[in-house]
Amino acid sequence: MWGIKGSCAALLLLFWAYISVSSVNADSLSAPLNVTIKALEGNSAIVTWEILEGDPVIGFAITQQKKDVRMLRFIQEVNTTTRSCALWDLEEDTEYIVHVQSISMSGTSPLSEPVLFRTPKESEKLASKSPDEVTMEEVGQAAQLRAGELIIIVVVLVMWAGVIALFCRQYDIIKDNEPNNNKDKAKNSSECSTPEHPTGGLLRSKV
Repeated sequence: MWGIKGSCAALLLLFWAYISVSSVNADSLSAPLNVTIKALEGNSAIVTWEILEGDPVIGFAITQQKKDVRMLRFIQEVNTTTRSCALWDLEEDTEYIVHVQSISMSGTSPLSEPVLFRTPKESEKLASKSPDEVTMEEVGQAAQLRAGELIIIVVVLVMWAGVIALFCRQYDIIKDNEPNNNKDKAKNSSECSTPEHPTGGLLRSKV
């Protein structure tokens, strides 16, 4: 009887020791550092962070929360070495709080320092853009417009060339037909002239 109780106690001690070791390993994982918000838009943003060298990180977990709102969005990804994550479906002119955690085989790290940011209004972003600032999207749109204009110009030139060629051809046909028309006119004029009197004899005047 005592042998069974002793075995159970030993198993409990081993299990407790395993839990304690796992907790120690998880607690030894450092929280992400230098959490930063980049590429901030009205409806999206990118959060980046760094980890201590040597931490056995296999993934990350992000909590996103509106300020003064209890509802959270939880993003988690494992088997990755990325140090950034896109935040989407954000609302314009809204404050958000973000925490980042590292994930290892033994658990998760403590939460990083909270990062508070505010999404801009689209009108504010357009107003803050410098007149000389040109984005890649605008460059692409300008290139597309130029390509379209060139295509239209080429099509118009081809049409004009076709019209000129057709005009020249009709002109050559008309010019070639002018000698034939002149011959026909001369023939018709000769046929319509007055016939000559016969020269059969001399007319004698009466005395």
